[in-house]
Amino acid sequence: MKIVAYIYTDPLIEEPPSEEIWGWEIDRIYQDLGRRDELDRLWQDCVEQRCDYLLVRRLDELGDSVRDIRQVLIKLQELGIELITTETEIEPQLNLLQLIDRMQSNRLSRRMRQGHARNRLKSLPPPGKAPYGYRRSKDKYTIDRSTAPIVKDFFDRFSIYGSLRGAVRYLEQKYHKKIAPSTGLRWLSNPVYRGDTAYLNGEVISDTHAAILSRDEAAQIDRLLHRNRRLPARTASAPRSLAGLVNCQNCGRMMTVTSVSAPRRTEGYLYLRPTNCDRDPQCKVIPYDRVLKAAIERICVDLPIAVDRSDMPNLDGFKAKISQDIIDKQQAIVQLPKLINSGVLDRETVDLRTYKLKTEISALQNRLAAFSPVNLQSLALTVSIPQFWLDLSESERRFYFREFIQSISIDPKLTDLNLQLHFIF
Repeated sequence: MKIVAYIYTDPLIEEPPSEEIWGWEIDRIYQDLGRRDELDRLWQDCVEQRCDYLLVRRLDELGDSVRDIRQVLIKLQELGIELITTETEIEPQLNLLQLIDRMQSNRLSRRMRQGHARNRLKSLPPPGKAPYGYRRSKDKYTIDRSTAPIVKDFFDRFSIYGSLRGAVRYLEQKYHKKIAPSTGLRWLSNPVYRGDTAYLNGEVISDTHAAILSRDEAAQIDRLLHRNRRLPARTASAPRSLAGLVNCQNCGRMMTVTSVSAPRRTEGYLYLRPTNCDRDPQCKVIPYDRVLKAAIERICVDLPIAVDRSDMPNLDGFKAKISQDIIDKQQAIVQLPKLINSGVLDRETVDLRTYKLKTEISALQNRLAAFSPVNLQSLALTVSIPQFWLDLSESERRFYFREFIQSISIDPKLTDLNLQLHFIF
């Protein structure tokens, strides 16, 4: 008994599958990529030597139209070869008209996917409405000058204060533009605002249209989003710099900032108290300013030491290597048209290879942007000066605290608080 398999892959919309997908002992696998040369060779071999079974994943792999598929089925019947599909079953109760109708539906879906894939090769925007801040032109997104400043102001506000909900409230107060925090989060992570085009398959092409965010601004936003994920809910927008960072060594609970006001006095007093403390008696509350002063003194002493002891990788070497990889791929794109003129490659293959290289370049640019733009050693010397912290506002101090500190542990029972800093690195 002889069993053969046939695989057809459209390079525009899918990757060639592994030859181990069948789960059968196959005598030979015929595989086509874009064209059907191997299918013709399969017929020649079946005429010369009898074949019992032909395995395919789907019926529509046997031709580009219903007519082609019908001719293949007739030829299989004439040669006495039984067809087996592994991903879709050919139900016996279906008559010929129902089978043809199903194949036509599959072909229509496939043609739509091919059309979207060809648009991706040309770096055209995906179907649908343009994101807020842009208009849709013939072949790319263009900046909407009436709404783009609103989006840019939203990004700037988030970059300064690191608060998503704060930026959303700011947008409503200044521009009367009301959006949900989830919408704001999509804006912050949307590649379109960085001049890139993202597709449903997750691939991104860089520099397809004018950007509202620069690469450096986008990288800063990404770092802030990553940092905020480590913090307890809603503390990213808290007005106090220590919110979400301090925990009690005795009960292990997170400490929240509480404001207490005295009768007939306008100013209030700030305290840190453990939430849901289960001790009896409960852990004491601590004046906020006392903890803040101790934290600044401790970070000025501990941060330079922690940076010196940390085994930080050579970021400059990583950056140089990624930058060189980007240059190499850009040069490869420039060389591809010459292969068409020499007859080595056809236009479709060159377009597909160019698209692949562009997506790889986008991925490398994102990796490069993820690196910190400053040297940690030099920055540690600057922020280890107490006056640096005292000159900052609470929102600015909150920003820098969270750049370095993961958590702060204190013992409310001790006079010196036994304050311990846990750095991110």
